[in-house]
Amino acid sequence: MPHPGWTGFSFDGIGTRWEISTPSPLSGALCRRLLDTVADYDAVWSRFRPDSLISAAARHPGRHELPAGAGDLGALYETLYRLTSGAMTPLIGGSLEQLGYDAKYSLRQGGPPLPAPPWDEVLDWQGSVLTTRAPVVIDVGAAGKGQLADMLSGVLHEGGVGEHLIDASGDLLNAGPMPVDVGLEHPYDRTRAVGIVSLGAGALCASAANRRVWGDGLHHVLDGTTGVPVRTVVASWAMAASAMVADALATALFFVDGSRLREEFDCSWLTVYSDGHAEYSADFEGVLFS
Repeated sequence: MPHPGWTGFSFDGIGTRWEISTPSPLSGALCRRLLDTVADYDAVWSRFRPDSLISAAARHPGRHELPAGAGDLGALYETLYRLTSGAMTPLIGGSLEQLGYDAKYSLRQGGPPLPAPPWDEVLDWQGSVLTTRAPVVIDVGAAGKGQLADMLSGVLHEGGVGEHLIDASGDLLNAGPMPVDVGLEHPYDRTRAVGIVSLGAGALCASAANRRVWGDGLHHVLDGTTGVPVRTVVASWAMAASAMVADALATALFFVDGSRLREEFDCSWLTVYSDGHAEYSADFEGVLFS
């Protein structure tokens, strides 16, 4: 995946394996800044740690001050909440916990699927201020990893490293003039690919029903209106200028046709359905295998 001759800096963060590839080794100081950025993000947004800011919002309704960048995340979620008629929502955390994807990783279903609460009844998200009117479990996993990749890219640019490739367990952000060829993982067999796409400057992110799977056919992509895992789509990919947008759109493709997303986002996309057929935008440049 990385360009020949580049070096890598690998670490774990927010439950994901990261690898940052650059033409030359990163300095120790820059590596520490990257790790600090990851730690700071986790301290705000992780619903799996009791001391995070977002966990405090789950225990105590009211006004919560979030860091810079939260406004962009909230605006993106609000748009996709509208486009998916409430199916994609940051209020899905309680639904995930109900099915066993909780802070203890119990993976034991605690009851029937639980719909997420309606946004306008419990949540007001204005810029960096989050106001909750009831205890709610917020989960920004559908876009958070992408946002963190964008933030790490910003740290690298500030440190004078303009060319880099960030790989967040298969979600990619390419900052540099050279494209990379990316295999698209088969949704039912991780050793195979359904195609190859060339990623130039920008991001390619994926979502799949074969990731974070447990119990009797349970997985992490839930419909917020029902709390039930999506069955019609098995995998999706989205390309956009920012990793945050690409990450979020990859999940949104489980709920809405890509052509609808194109009306409000500059993106290209591919969706694979459970019946075996695929749909994609004309500018999703790559090769799909038969």
